[in-house]
Amino acid sequence: MTQAPAAPKSARRRHDREIVALAVPAFGALVAEPLFVMADSAIVGHLGTAQLAGLGVASALLMTAVGVFVFLAYATTAAVARRVGAGDLRAAIRQGMDGIWLALLIGAAVIAVVLPTAPALMELFGASETAAPYATTYLRISALGIPAMLVVLAATGVLRGLQDTRTPLYVAVAGFVANAALNVGLVYGADLGIAGSAWGTVIAQCGMAAVYLYVVIRGARKHSASLRPEASGIRACAQAGAPLLVRTLSLRAILLIATAVAARLGDADMAAHQIILSLWSLLAFALDAIAIAGQAIIGRYLGSDDAEGARDACRRMVQWGLATGVVLGLLVIVARPLFLPLFSSDSVVQDAALPALLMVALSQPICGIVFVLDGVLMGAGDGPYLAGAMLITLAVFAPVALLVPALGGGLTALWGAMTLMMTIRMLTLWLRSRSGRWIVTGATR
Repeated sequence: MTQAPAAPKSARRRHDREIVALAVPAFGALVAEPLFVMADSAIVGHLGTAQLAGLGVASALLMTAVGVFVFLAYATTAAVARRVGAGDLRAAIRQGMDGIWLALLIGAAVIAVVLPTAPALMELFGASETAAPYATTYLRISALGIPAMLVVLAATGVLRGLQDTRTPLYVAVAGFVANAALNVGLVYGADLGIAGSAWGTVIAQCGMAAVYLYVVIRGARKHSASLRPEASGIRACAQAGAPLLVRTLSLRAILLIATAVAARLGDADMAAHQIILSLWSLLAFALDAIAIAGQAIIGRYLGSDDAEGARDACRRMVQWGLATGVVLGLLVIVARPLFLPLFSSDSVVQDAALPALLMVALSQPICGIVFVLDGVLMGAGDGPYLAGAMLITLAVFAPVALLVPALGGGLTALWGAMTLMMTIRMLTLWLRSRSGRWIVTGATR
């Protein structure tokens, strides 16, 4: 970041209150999301191994199909927050409606692709002959809920931009409860099997989307914002989201490469890698909550032409990210002996995971800075730089990771490569934040 005097104590306290008010509910909503899959797994698991295996493959594909479009939330948050900062709530909600219309268009396109290709996708991703029919059934039904899932992403971005992370938390919790109840009722009560689980998820997601639409439409009517789709607005949302799509795809490529390398190291290392990756993802929720607060706060400051406020907020959020990373790292170190037996009783798997977990713990302060600066630059609408930086990171990480098995390295070396990846991200993001080029004020970037 550009050098500037430290913010006075009163300003730091104000930033702290804003960060906590936005980050804590955001964390709750983020944690609620994977509970959908966990609930489905727990209920379907009692139907049989083939059904659970089919659910595993289908849900992974479904989450990927939805996850790559997370820019619908990120880009919408930044754009709406800028207009909130500029004091134009009507334009803010109009911008949000464009994001929602884009989500519906993308959702329709994804359905058109997934429905006819579901059996081929199951074969491509290695579903067994016994699991494939269940996976195909689950994917085809669940795909009908993809537009609702994408609307949830876009509408969540609208509310975050409006500085509201509590409503998404309430909707996520209610959605989880409804999903669990519907799954039990349809899978066992109606005896629909895995199809009942899929329909339960679709109904729950549609219900969540309906609540979000009600909230957004009510706001639109209050501020006399148009609800009609506008080609120029939808096109602008797509253009703002395209760089973030490149960033997301690059990050997913990194995770896929890491998993592929772990698979080459042997079953024990692969099992240990899966455990560590699950923990890494859980830790990311805590850090991502601060990043979400950063998107909303930075966008608002820049929209109100307060460049100094944006700098101060960025500086304070980096301190939060670093402190949170240190705390999470210490927790991982302390909990290592207790954490591993929860997932595997195999001593070989535990021995492979222990030193790699130490690497994860040491990298958490780096991760804290990365997540926060990522959120800051998203809030500033600096998507093209984020896309370029992630492509550079991928270009460096890929050969290093692929050399791990060739040079006789193990899982610890692979997670050393993951730490290198996060370090490169931190350097690229820090250089950008220090340059000040991300600071572009006004209602639009």
